[in-house]
Amino acid sequence: MRISTKGRFAVNALVDLALRAPDGPVALASISQRQQISLSYLEQLFSRLRRLGLVESTRGPGGGYTLGRDAERISVAEIVAAVDESLEDAATEGQAQDASAALWQRLGAVMLQHMGTISLASLVQEQIRQVRLQDLGW
Repeated sequence: MRISTKGRFAVNALVDLALRAPDGPVALASISQRQQISLSYLEQLFSRLRRLGLVESTRGPGGGYTLGRDAERISVAEIVAAVDESLEDAATEGQAQDASAALWQRLGAVMLQHMGTISLASLVQEQIRQVRLQDLGW
């Protein structure tokens, strides 16, 4: 199994969003600048995230995106699944005729299960810790 660029960008964008959530809706343009992801690409990703209720949008001046539910209740697996094509297909991509296809399927399932145990909140807390350590010169 591999996590696509879409999945990585979506996780990074939601960590960015969650870090700024207390200040209100976050504009995609600001996420785009900070994460160096094209705005049109982010719009596509956030459209998928919104359909699954992971984010909510607010229109108008001061509008943008907020989390659809508490960051503790959003898993990395949900984020990746929202933007990636079938994760099960990715786990066996190119392996259909291979004798080790069952192994790749099991590994993909274990990886997906593990991603389900990682909350967006834990990634945000890790990011905050890293920034604090950098500020202390560590």
